Amino acid sequence: MIKGTRNLPRIKEEIRGFYGQNVRVHVNLGRNKTSDFTGTLTGIYPALFTVSPDDKNYLGKTAYSYSEVLCGSVKVTARK
Repeated sequence: MIKGTRNLPRIKEEIRGFYGQNVRVHVNLGRNKTSDFTGTLTGIYPALFTVSPDDKNYLGKTAYSYSEVLCGSVKVTARK
């Protein structure tokens, strides 16, 4: 199956549109392990973005690079 034509500038614009909103993050940790959580997109930087989880068990922020979104190991969607 051929993947769609996604590139880093398009991904950065898509993530920038979620700034300040509640998002759902799905992270593929490898070896059939995944992590799902909801949070607020709090930071947009040239090489990465940060999400503050809503769950009290998470301390601090989590940071992901745009290349992780491009490769498919991180998926960010708007929370409804």
